[in-house]
Amino acid sequence: MQRFWEIDFLRGIAIVMMVVFHFLWDLNYFGYIQVDLYKGFFGLFQIATAGLFLLLVGVMLAVGAERHNKNYSLHFVKRGIKIFCAGLLVTIVTFIFFPQNFVYFGILHLIGVSIIISIPLAKKKLIPLVLAILVLVLPLINNLQLIGINALVWVGLAQPLNTLDFTPLFPWFSAVLFGIGLGNYFYPKGKRLIELKEPKNSLNTKLQFLGKHSLLIYLIHQPIIFGLIWLTTLL
Repeated sequence: MQRFWEIDFLRGIAIVMMVVFHFLWDLNYFGYIQVDLYKGFFGLFQIATAGLFLLLVGVMLAVGAERHNKNYSLHFVKRGIKIFCAGLLVTIVTFIFFPQNFVYFGILHLIGVSIIISIPLAKKKLIPLVLAILVLVLPLINNLQLIGINALVWVGLAQPLNTLDFTPLFPWFSAVLFGIGLGNYFYPKGKRLIELKEPKNSLNTKLQFLGKHSLLIYLIHQPIIFGLIWLTTLL
């Protein structure tokens, strides 16, 4: 099945941004630097990183719905469950090493859920864009967490517990919805609307490689970086 080099390229950029952010987080954790990573420039950097990932998820849902045609619902369910299970692996690992603030609904959990609930919208253009604005704006004009439904904390309807990564549906699902809408505009019937010439250079090749293996890299990069920095503290 044809891959779009530009999507892998952008996903590769998102991977690099994520690794940089987590590297800084690890340096912060071990006291090598003291930086507030969730405010100012780094706060915007973190939002841009997660937002780019989720936007590309939406674009690929639009493309995938066309390519799998009548079977796309089943394909999405299987894919969503797979990524959600990867999120559960993150939950287990962080619970073992960080029991006070383990990840119970991070970005992988969100992606898994988003893929499944996007099934009715995957072939739409305007509706996902309208819903995206609503999902983004509602938490800005009204603190939905004050609703206080703890069972729906993952939706964003309750105050979250201490955690290393919390990515609720409101407002983050908006990025996936924007991606679906844009994907259906720019990749109608699973094909490019505008032909893009692929650059022939090593940077493009390397970023595409990262983009093609984004899930695996997401799962293994932090244990490696964290472990290496921890080892430096023993020297």
